[in-house]
Amino acid sequence: MSISRTKAQDYAESVLNRPGGEKPVVLRRHKSGATLLHRGRALTKTHATNVGAMQAQLMAEVLGVDLPPVGGEVATKISSGVLYRAIAVSSLDVRRPEAQAVLEQILNTAAMQRGAFNTLEIG
Repeated sequence: MSISRTKAQDYAESVLNRPGGEKPVVLRRHKSGATLLHRGRALTKTHATNVGAMQAQLMAEVLGVDLPPVGGEVATKISSGVLYRAIAVSSLDVRRPEAQAVLEQILNTAAMQRGAFNTLEIG
């Protein structure tokens, strides 16, 4: 049974509104696109189009994982901030030139939130 993007994002909003630590998510890739799940329920999805494939790749990059092959999945634990950004890129129209500036900011912020950048400690 397929779930609509709207219903998935309604669930995503409820997950993001709940305080808590890291949230377990699964990025599942299938022939009709990719779906990001939390506790077995869809948070967002992309379609099997050129734009959808790019959105899925960007979602994986935000999550800090490799995009699995068709039929595969990858699990990780992420903060709410990273989850918010993964959902945002899944809806971003990457064909629009102005989306590139937004995309760069999303990717940089997600990398910082995952701790992917080296930090300078002053003490």
